[in-house]
Amino acid sequence: MTELSSLASQPPFDVVIVGGGPSGSSCAYWLANAGWSVCLIEKKSFPREKTCGDGLTPRSVRQLADMGLETAVAAHGHKYHGLRAFGFGASLEMQWPEHSNFPNYGYTITRFNLDGLVAEHARAAGATVLTGTEALELLEPTNETDGALRGAAGVIVKDKTTGESSPIRARYVLVGDGQNSRIGRTLGAQRNREWPMGMALRGYYRSERHDEPWIDSHLDIRDPKGDVVPGYGWIFPLGDGRVNVGVGLLSTDRAWKGVNTTKLQDYFVAQVGDEWGLNEETSCGAPTGGRLPMGLAIGPRRGPNTLLIGDAAGTVNPFNGEGISYGYETGRLAAAAVGAALADNDPSQLRLYDETMESAYGDYYKVARAFVRIISEPEILAVCVGAGLRVKPLMRELLLIMANLMHNDRQGPAELGYRALVKLADALPERAFDILTRESDN
Repeated sequence: MTELSSLASQPPFDVVIVGGGPSGSSCAYWLANAGWSVCLIEKKSFPREKTCGDGLTPRSVRQLADMGLETAVAAHGHKYHGLRAFGFGASLEMQWPEHSNFPNYGYTITRFNLDGLVAEHARAAGATVLTGTEALELLEPTNETDGALRGAAGVIVKDKTTGESSPIRARYVLVGDGQNSRIGRTLGAQRNREWPMGMALRGYYRSERHDEPWIDSHLDIRDPKGDVVPGYGWIFPLGDGRVNVGVGLLSTDRAWKGVNTTKLQDYFVAQVGDEWGLNEETSCGAPTGGRLPMGLAIGPRRGPNTLLIGDAAGTVNPFNGEGISYGYETGRLAAAAVGAALADNDPSQLRLYDETMESAYGDYYKVARAFVRIISEPEILAVCVGAGLRVKPLMRELLLIMANLMHNDRQGPAELGYRALVKLADALPERAFDILTRESDN
C-alpha cells in the first residue's frame, strides 16, 4: 500500500487524476500504458456503490474491449442484444445494429463491480492508485483567467482512514470526479444553466426476468389515475437475479419542474410491477438518485495544465442519459492530448483535447440539446412516440442517432437525418424553442 508521506518527497508525477470512475480510470490506464507516471485518486474504496442505470451500450463495450477488459466484464455482467421501447400503447424491439466500429451487443453490470475492474487495470498498467483518499484542494493554484480553467501544481489529499494529509505534485492535473466536482469548481468550472440537466433515481429488485436479452425503456409514465406524468422509466436486467429499475427527467424545461422523482419512481414501479414482480418484498433497498449535467454543459474544460473529463465536464448524452461510454472516451481523449503535451514538453498541446471534443461531440450535442427541449413538451412527445413506435424502420434509424451509433462512411437514413438535424440546430439559437413556447403562451 502506498504511503502518502513517501509520495510527498518523490519527484512530481507526470499526471495526477482526481476521480476513479470511468473517465479517471480510463485516462489513467491509457497514460500509464504509454509509459507516463500517473497517480489516480479515488475518495472511496473499491468496490463501492454508485447510482447508475448499469447499462453498457456498444460504445462502452468498444472502449472496454480496447482496454482489454471485455472478458472480465462478460464474467461479471449480463450480455444483452438491444432495446425494447414502450409508450402510448405501442412497443417495439430493436436489436443493436451491425457496425464497423462497435459490437452489436451491450452488457449490464453494476458500477459496484465495474469501476474497480478498470481502476485495477490502470494499476496493473503502472498507475499509482490511491483509494480512500480525498482531494481536498488545489496545490499552488494560478490566478483565474477568463475563458480558461486555473492551473495547479497538483492537489492536497487526505487519507480518509488515517487522516494523514499530503501534497501530490504533478505536471498536469485532470479532474474526473463527477458532476458535482468541488475541485472542478475550484478550478473555475461552471454549468450552463440554460442547457438540459437530467435527474434520475434507481433501485434494485429481485425478478425472475433478470436474465432477459433486452433492456426496456418506457416513454410514458402514468399516475394512479392513468394520467401521463413527465419522465421516462427503464428496466435493465442484470443477470444475477436482480433488475435495475429507474426513472429520469429533465429539470430545465417548464413541464418537468416540480416533479418529485421518488413519487415518479413509485408510479413507474406500480405501472410495471405485475409484469416484472416488483413490490416491497422483492425490493433490495431504497432507491438512490442524482443530477446529471448533459451535453457538455460544464466548462471551461481546459486550463494551462488542467483538464475536466467525464461527468465533471457534463458529457452525458442528452438523447439517452448515457454517461459511461463518454467517460471512457473523454478520458482517452484527454490521455492523448496530455501525452502529446508531455512528449513535446509543450502544454499548449492540451488544445488538442478541446479540438477533439468539439469534433467528436459538438454538433451531436447541439442537436441533442435541441431535441430534448422539443420532446419535453408532453403533447409533442405523445405524438412522436405514439406514431414512431409503430414505424419500425423510422425508430431503428432514430435509435442509431440517439445511441450515437451512426456510420461516418455511409449515407444511410440515420446519417442523412442527423445531418438535417444539425442544419436545423445551427439555424436556431439555443433558446429558440423556449422563446417560441413562451410567446405561444401569451
